[in-house]
Amino acid sequence: MDSFYDSNLFSYVVLPLLIFVARVIDVSIGTLRIIFLSKGFKKTAPIMGFFEVLIWILAIGEIMKNLNNWSCYLGYAAGFAAGNYIGIILEEKLAMGIHIVRIITEKGTKQLINNFHDAGFGATVLSGEGHSGKVDVVYVIINRKDLPKVENIILANNPQSFYSIEDIRQVKYGIFPTPSLKDKRYKSPFNRLRKGK
Repeated sequence: MDSFYDSNLFSYVVLPLLIFVARVIDVSIGTLRIIFLSKGFKKTAPIMGFFEVLIWILAIGEIMKNLNNWSCYLGYAAGFAAGNYIGIILEEKLAMGIHIVRIITEKGTKQLINNFHDAGFGATVLSGEGHSGKVDVVYVIINRKDLPKVENIILANNPQSFYSIEDIRQVKYGIFPTPSLKDKRYKSPFNRLRKGK
């Protein structure tokens, strides 16, 4: 068994691959940890930070033991790049957080509001003045995973309307088509990932 660990196969293929996998995992965790921190998940982020640093120490330890092995450097760098990409993909799959959608339109908003209400969303309308004259500003606060549904409603009613989307950290009360944001199932950002959504 010792001869395998001393072989070129282990040094130039297996070890760099293990370093690559470790970096993918720790950078993915790090990407998610930063996103969770920005969204206020105070309990989840420190736990993720622990595992992120633990895996990083194991990977960098192997690099330091094999400073003359260029393939370990390639595995480390490639793992870092892939980990960033995979972390972003995982965050998109989780689709956690709350958005505010702001729609500015010159057309009448009655049908748009009715469609939002029919879909279970709350909507608030304000009058405003734009470059071309009077406009209506519609605010809808949604779970991030509902964004495609909201965009479809906007495009079906007025494809020319201007709308913007922003993250918000928390809300209190409101009308949502899915279970309340205060529901315990929504406290863990991993629930949707476990359900395969």
